[in-house]
Amino acid sequence: MSYEIRYGKAEVAVYRTHASPLRHVAAIPESPFTGRDNALFGIELEIVVRGEQFLPAYTQGDNRRVVATDTMKNFIVERALGCQAAALEGWLYEIGCAFLAEYPHMERISMLGRELPYAAAIVPEAGGFNLSDRLFSAERGEHSTARLDLERDDGAVRITDHESGRRGLRLVKLTGSAFADFARDEHTTLPERRDRPLHVWCDIGWRYADVGGALGAQPAAYVPGEQVSDLAASVFHEFVSLSIQHLVHEIGTRMLERFPQLAEVSFEAQNRLWDTGAESEADGRVKVYVEPRPPFGRIGLVIRRD
Repeated sequence: MSYEIRYGKAEVAVYRTHASPLRHVAAIPESPFTGRDNALFGIELEIVVRGEQFLPAYTQGDNRRVVATDTMKNFIVERALGCQAAALEGWLYEIGCAFLAEYPHMERISMLGRELPYAAAIVPEAGGFNLSDRLFSAERGEHSTARLDLERDDGAVRITDHESGRRGLRLVKLTGSAFADFARDEHTTLPERRDRPLHVWCDIGWRYADVGGALGAQPAAYVPGEQVSDLAASVFHEFVSLSIQHLVHEIGTRMLERFPQLAEVSFEAQNRLWDTGAESEADGRVKVYVEPRPPFGRIGLVIRRD
């Protein structure tokens, strides 16, 4: 028999105050984002440990080499206090390298992270409004994600695979989208729409040609999730798409144009347009929508540079 072993700790949420700021991100025309102060930096971390050193725990109940997952959680919390990285991927790399240094029998690990964003609250100030320097409000929608696979390499740590992402985009466009001229047969009941509202749920991923750019140490080479969100919204706003496939391809080609440091972009999208509940007879633009019934179509795309 052969074995593939993995175990670890998931959903370790940490909230660091006054983390290293992310500054001097290269600007793009579709976004005002060029950095953030990271006064409150929240992430949810997961570590996945792999290696044959842990096989006796499975086959013999021998736990002498097993690092308890509660110990992993405590280690993450302790390392979070001293993290110097300004970006999510950099945090995963710092903590992952520390794990491999602390526990030499861990052969390979995967570090996964999900941003837990808190935005500065808008408060009255000097006759107007400004962003608070002490009050933050949890954001429940879009968030950045990352994954780094790490292994030992002659005493150093090598990144064997990676992916960054922006998850949870929810975009609704009232006009300027279509779906027509698709294949029809005896099973087809969907009408053609030359202009339709479109509600897209979308997750976007990307990989760097040089993974060093993902760590945030060189901000001009880093691609922040905030810019990716703004770019996707800008393309959706201005582009007359003939399908969701058409839309995500346009977003992907724009991303590769704006970010030459990327080697690949990927998409998972769904059409979540609400069902029409009522419609005005006097003005066809006035409608009431209700939550849609499942099932939902799913669209996938990966674009890689040659």
